[in-house]
Order: sequence, then C-alpha cells, then structure tokens
Amino acid sequence: MSSTILEMQDITKNFPGVKVLKDVTLTVEKGEIHAICGENGAGKSTLMKVLSGVYPHGTYGGAILFDGEECRFHDIKDSESKGIVIIHQELALVPHLSVAENIFLGNEVASRGLIDWHKANAEASALMKRVGLDELPVTPVGQLGVGKQQLIEIAKALSKDVKLLILDEPTAALNDTDSEHLLGLLRGLRDEGITCIIISHKLGEIEDIADSTTIIRDGGVVETLDMHSTEATQDRIIRGMVGRDLENRYPQRTSTIGDEVFRVENWHVHHPSQPRVVVEDASFNVKAGEVVGIAGLMGAGRTELAMSLFGRTYGSDIHGKVFFHGKQIDTKTVEDCIDAGIAYVSEDRKHYGLNLIQDIKTNISAAGLGKISRHGFINSNEEISIAESYRKAMNIKTPSVMQTVGNLSGGNQQKVVLSKWLHTTPEVLILDEPTRGIDVGAKYEIYTIINDLAAQGKAVVIISSELPELLGTCDRIYALAYGRITGQLPVEQATQEGLMELMTIEKTTSTSTTATTSTKTSKEAVR
Repeated sequence: MSSTILEMQDITKNFPGVKVLKDVTLTVEKGEIHAICGENGAGKSTLMKVLSGVYPHGTYGGAILFDGEECRFHDIKDSESKGIVIIHQELALVPHLSVAENIFLGNEVASRGLIDWHKANAEASALMKRVGLDELPVTPVGQLGVGKQQLIEIAKALSKDVKLLILDEPTAALNDTDSEHLLGLLRGLRDEGITCIIISHKLGEIEDIADSTTIIRDGGVVETLDMHSTEATQDRIIRGMVGRDLENRYPQRTSTIGDEVFRVENWHVHHPSQPRVVVEDASFNVKAGEVVGIAGLMGAGRTELAMSLFGRTYGSDIHGKVFFHGKQIDTKTVEDCIDAGIAYVSEDRKHYGLNLIQDIKTNISAAGLGKISRHGFINSNEEISIAESYRKAMNIKTPSVMQTVGNLSGGNQQKVVLSKWLHTTPEVLILDEPTRGIDVGAKYEIYTIINDLAAQGKAVVIISSELPELLGTCDRIYALAYGRITGQLPVEQATQEGLMELMTIEKTTSTSTTATTSTKTSKEAVR
C-alpha cells in the first residue's frame, strides 16, 4: 500500500492579469506534518484553497490525487466528504452560538429533522476533551480566547472524520503557551495517523514540528526539505523563500537620539464593561530618533494601553497625562491625536487598519483627507499621485494603486497601513504587532522602514509579542505585566530571560520602573 496520501500535479491558477500558481507539484505522505513556507503572495493559501475546493475544479489546471484516486472537488463539502478539512487563518466560528453548535454547524446531530441536543452536547464534550478543552459545550464561543477557538476549529474538523487537516497560520494570533498547546495537539494527531499540512511564517515552529517542508516562491515550488536532515535549517528555508541569504534578520541601524517627544504619566484605564483595571499608572517616554519597545504577555494590557492613548478608542474612566514636546496635550479623540502628530497602527489591520473592499489610494488617503480636499471635495489626481509615491517608496507589490486592498498579501497590506499613517506626517508612531502574520522577507522590509523613520527623527513605539523582534529593533524596552510597567531595559543590557522576568512580575510584588539586568548578549544575539 502506498505511503502517499496526497499528490497535487502541475497545479496552475490564474487571476485576472496574474499567474498565482505555476505548475505546482506537491506530495504529502500519510501521517506526517507537512509545512508549506513562502513569502506573502507566494501562492501558499491559494494552493490550499484549490485542494479544499474553495476554488472548484475547472478554475485551475492540473490534477489532485487523494488516497490514489483523482478528485475533482466542486466545493468544500466535496473535499470534506473525502476527509480533507481546512482551517483558515480567519476562524469560521459564530461567536453567539455555543461550542457544540459551532462544532456541528452544517453537520447537525439530528433525527427526523430535529436536533438531538443531548447527543450533540455529549459528542461535543468528547471532542473537546480530545483537543484539551474543559469548557462546557453550551458555552458561547465569543466568551473564549483565540487559542481555545482554534481548538474548537480542530474539534470541528475531527467531527468530520478528518484524514488530512490543513491549517493556515494557526498560531499567528496565539501567545507562546497557546501555540505550544496547539503544536502538541498536532503531534498527537500525527501519532493517531492524521496527516497535517501547516502554513506558517514562524520558522522556529516549523523546524520544531514539521517532518517535511515545501518552499514556494512566486507561485512555484523551490524545493521540499526533509526536516529530519541536517541540511534543513532556517537559513536554508529563508534562502528558498526570498531567493537570497538574509545575513541579518534585523537591518543594522545607528541610533541618533534627540530630545523627548512623547511622554505618558500615570495612565490608568478601566475595562469598558467589567469592573476591573486593565492599565494601572503606566508611565513611559520616547525621544526623537528612538525606537522604544513594549513587551508583555497576552492579556498584559499592551494593546489596551495603545488604544486608550490613541483617541481613547478603548476603555472607560481613563485618566493620566500625555505630553508632547514637554507640553500637556488632550488625546480624547482620534482627531486630537492626528492633529497633535500621533499615529497608531493597529495589531488587527483587517478589522481596524484597512477598508478591505476599497482600493489602495482610498486607504492611504483615509486618515489625511484634509491634505487633499478643498471645500469638501477630494482632489482625485492628488490622491492618486500621493498613493503612487507611497507605492514606490514602500515597495508595495502591486501594478496599480487602484488595486483592491483585500487582494494584497499580508505584508503589502501592512505597508498600505503604514503609508496611511505616514501620510498624516506624524512625529510619534505607535506600531502594534507591526509584523504579525507576514513572512521573513516582508518583515525585513518593515524593519528597514522603521529604521528610516527613526533616522528622520520620528519617535517610534513598537508593541510586539516576539522578544527577538524587540531586541533586534529597539533602543529601549519597557516590560508590561498585569497592566503595569514593571521595568525598562536599554537593549544593550536586555535578554529574553531578563524581559520575561519583568513580564511575569505579579501585582503583589514590588517593582522598579528602572530595572536593569546584567547580560552578556544584546542586539547582536538575535541577528
């Protein structure tokens, strides 16, 4: 009996004016975890949508063989009937429905047209236990965190007798603990004989879990690596993805730091609907030409701090002081912040940063319409000209600024968001997870843009879940724990261990806002 479960032969897929997949051939063995790597826009997700029937037979060229049989899927139900289930990066769960209702949505446990709720909840409980969830099956999904929602998606897949599970960026929005739990679950599924295909930009994660890795670049397969071979290194994967070596993951920068530009004192924020404090007496500052990081575990209050500062777009009973060039300013509205010279790039570009159904030029001009309008009318020629200048300067990979933003890769979408806020000519930029969900090549470009902004004298604040990223890009790093600033470290004295110690200080422990740690390694340690 063949050990091969999947063969995709000479798959070709075109969109108007673009050849996305070029004769892609992929072979996956039974019971393995097979990773697919590539830059944003390389064709990874498109290939998996072809496999799962999102793009039906007839809209692509080539053949799909599953368990030795040629398959022509016309929709997702066709592929699921064969045991192929895909979990997209954007989770397909209904927040107001219960866990059990979501697990069996479209596949209800029914008899004579009536749902058997007792049986549905019992079967859901068994599936939840299998993936490591101890919640009640009647719990609304919206009350659960993203990590647990990912597990519900896997439980949903297991309810369909899955043979091949496809996961698109499953840990992109998860913290380290939830990520490790999810990866452990995938190892367990592999041991049960279930084959997994995982798309991920986290090379350490791939190195840790994958049996094989296929690298895709510009719509074609570069090579497939046996991850148990000594030749399968992160550098080898990067070289395949971007077509060149990245000598350093983080571009070199010479810091020229000037006077203080932005200072926050005793910032206090309550949860908008619950009687609890989410940010407590936080104080920090950033100077001209300086890149300051904010590190913290999931739930520490990083995004809540940023959003409450930027026009009070999060929280209630907010108080504290904000200073701009030494003068106290009002940041009660987004317009106040933009007028003062403050910009905020949200961690969730698809929900808060972009209008996905609009084109690039409309998105770039959105926050600074006053610059291109007269008497209430937008100067369309100026709008196009400005957008075109940012397209070139930011290396946004698209033939036209009339392209719909939703059709761009994640890295290019992020460049559009940055362009939108740079168009407002800010002096302070708060970047919340600026490289989330983008590949290593696009990350390098974003880091280069951040360096250029600092060189122009901008004051930059980076919030990131990735400590190596903060160590590789920042001049100073603040640690946030349970809504409080627990310390700050110059990057020359910072290590992941030292930052993690500050990030886990509990409220009952006395802290110092000028904590330092003696270390042997610094920025060079993560290059």
